[in-house]
Formats: sequence, structure tokens, C-alpha cells
Amino acid sequence: MKTNCAEPAVNAFFEKISLEDLDPACLLYEECRFSHSSFVNAKLSGMVFRNCLFETCDLSLASFRETSLQEVRFLRCKLLGVQFSECRKLMLRIGFNQCMLRLSVFNNLDLRNTVFEECDLQEADFTEADLAGTRFTKCNLSRTTFFRTNLERADFRSAFGYSLAPESNHLKKAKFTMPEVLGLLDSYGIEIE
Repeated sequence: MKTNCAEPAVNAFFEKISLEDLDPACLLYEECRFSHSSFVNAKLSGMVFRNCLFETCDLSLASFRETSLQEVRFLRCKLLGVQFSECRKLMLRIGFNQCMLRLSVFNNLDLRNTVFEECDLQEADFTEADLAGTRFTKCNLSRTTFFRTNLERADFRSAFGYSLAPESNHLKKAKFTMPEVLGLLDSYGIEIE
């Protein structure tokens, strides 16, 4: 199904497509829904997605260099190794629900109040990101990197597997629960019984 896109795509539904099915001249997608589609290794560089939903899509290793993601939600998507830090930072607003985000990179991004719900974030990198008010609801954060990260008011209460150094991150009013909060002591190499 090849799209015809002399104009921006608005309020369109795309199902079971790949990047080759989209008109290369169309760089703006507004209020669109992408379902059961594969964008593995796709070059989405320079495109604008505004108020869009990606549902059950595979975007592993997709290139988002200078891509604008404005109010974009990802539901049950596979996003392995995605360099979100290459996205256009202006008006960046994204949310994730039941997504596989292993090895994804979010360095230096303003992700305040972002919702990660039931996501696998193993080995993701949030170095120097602003995650103030972000919620990690039932997320696996094993081997995830938090360094010089603003985690003020971040909610880790149902997250698990995290290990972060309090002296290397801003944690004021962040929310944790037992026993997972002991992950804040991992960097000290102490034994707790």
C-alpha cells in the first residue's frame, strides 16, 4: 500500500507497512496511527510525527536523527537500540506502554513527566537526561545507566532491577519502595542481610 503524500498525512491509519510503503516526499504525519508495521533499521531522519500512535510496531535500530516526536505514544512496540538522543529536542514529548526498549539511548533529553509503563528498559542509557516527575511503572531497569540524571520526583515505586548512585544523580523527592530501594546502595559494594 503506497501512500500518496503531496500534502502532510493527517488523521491517517497505516497498517502492516514498512518505510518503503510511505511516500518519501511526506515528512509530516499528524494524528496518525501506525499498527503492526515494521520500521527496523528505517531512516526516519527529518520527519515530523505529531500526536501519533505507534501500536505493535518494530522500530528496532531505526534512525531518528533530527526527527520530531511531538506527543507520540508507543504501545507494545519493539524499540531495541534506538538512539532517541538524536531526536529533535524542541517540543519532544513521548510515552511508552508495554514496550521493549533494551539498549535505547536517551542521553541529554528533557523527558520531564514522561510515562514508561510496563517497559523493558534493560541497559538503556539516561545519562544527563532530565527525568523530573517521570514514572517508571512496573519497568525492568536492570543495568540501566543513570549518571548526572535529574530524577527529582521520579517514581520508581513499582520499578525493579535498578542500580543508581545517589551522589551521581539528583534524587530529591524521588519515590522508591522496599526492597528495590536497596539498589541505591549497589555502588558502595556493601553486604546487606
